[in-house]
Amino acid sequence: MKRIAILVVALVAFAAGVFYWFIAERAARASRADPVHAVSPESRQISANVLATGIVRLRVGAQVRVGAQVSGIVRKLNVSVGTHVEKGDVIAEIDTRQVDALIAQNRALAAEDEVAVKKAERDVVRGNDMLTSGLLPRRQQEDLEFAANAARAKLEKSRADLNAAEVSLSYCKIAAPISGTIASVATQEGETVASAFATPTFVTIIDNHAVELIAMVDEADIAAVKPGQTVTFTVESYPSRDLRGEVQRINPTATIVSGVVNYEVVIAIAGGSELLKPDMTANVSIHTSQRNALLIPMDALRGSGDARYVLVETAKGPERREVGIGNREGSAMEIRKGIAPTDRVIVTEVSDSGRKREQP
Repeated sequence: MKRIAILVVALVAFAAGVFYWFIAERAARASRADPVHAVSPESRQISANVLATGIVRLRVGAQVRVGAQVSGIVRKLNVSVGTHVEKGDVIAEIDTRQVDALIAQNRALAAEDEVAVKKAERDVVRGNDMLTSGLLPRRQQEDLEFAANAARAKLEKSRADLNAAEVSLSYCKIAAPISGTIASVATQEGETVASAFATPTFVTIIDNHAVELIAMVDEADIAAVKPGQTVTFTVESYPSRDLRGEVQRINPTATIVSGVVNYEVVIAIAGGSELLKPDMTANVSIHTSQRNALLIPMDALRGSGDARYVLVETAKGPERREVGIGNREGSAMEIRKGIAPTDRVIVTEVSDSGRKREQP
């Protein structure tokens, strides 16, 4: 019996020791908890934004169809779908043998006409001498001058034909008129192209900066949108990357879907357009104006949903204040009502473990 009593006392003592150690450890952890301090709300200018959804589209004139201006066999095709080309790069080459033959023929005709002009001019000189000597009637002398003029005109025509053939030779090398990406190829090496009735399309090129953003803005917000305003937007493919643009124009006609009236706002993309592809969807924020706002750190905001509050430092201790929130500005939140610029708001700093200290 005595042994049982000693055992019970030992167990009670051990339990008391464990309880004391637990209380001490909890107090030590509390003493190492994240520090709490108070800050004054920051008053500064922020942007008033109009939020909308949008879609990336090809702008007008961004797609160029490149064709052949001469007929012949495609001797070489240097591109395929997806190839990036710079302005002036040779896309394709057409067999030049037919054009070379035409150039040689016109060059020979021009040389023949040059000889004819020299002969006609010599005949005019001789006719003038004979006319002065009374050996040639004036009518025949006039005929010689007309023949010389006709020979000169024929020479000019031959030279023009030669120049046209040389221009056709330059068309046998088809160059890219713009820098961009090949979107489609409509021919292949060895095919014969005929440009007699219509210019055959070889390839289609999309300009490097071919896309623009179309934002659908609600009729309630469209009055605040003006050309020249800056825009930030994100797309699903790059959700953490803010892309920028500028409002170009507002289409005057509305788009009505399920009774909702929206207006198309055309936005020029300032940078990063090479990342975008047609028909991507975007979340758009149009910066319409600047306004003064009261901001507090996100760590000072408590609650969730519409029930948001802060703890304000007072002489009697922390005081709970219900607040109305606005736009988020980085690591700060706009407070529209509930506190004054002179209040001191309690902020809980975040520890290395990423947990906030609980507040009463």
